[in-house]
Amino acid sequence: MVSSLKSLFAALRVPSRSQLERAYLEGSVSRIDLERREREIEQGMFARYY
Repeated sequence: MVSSLKSLFAALRVPSRSQLERAYLEGSVSRIDLERREREIEQGMFARYY
């Protein structure tokens, strides 16, 4: 019962801004793509969510 509640709460948890940014950066496919994504984050891409 307790473990099922823990997994339910884990599924409902909202990721933090830094977790969203890191996941976005990890999805890059090249160095150029990574640099573009870094610029987008610096410009506030995830700022509107938090």
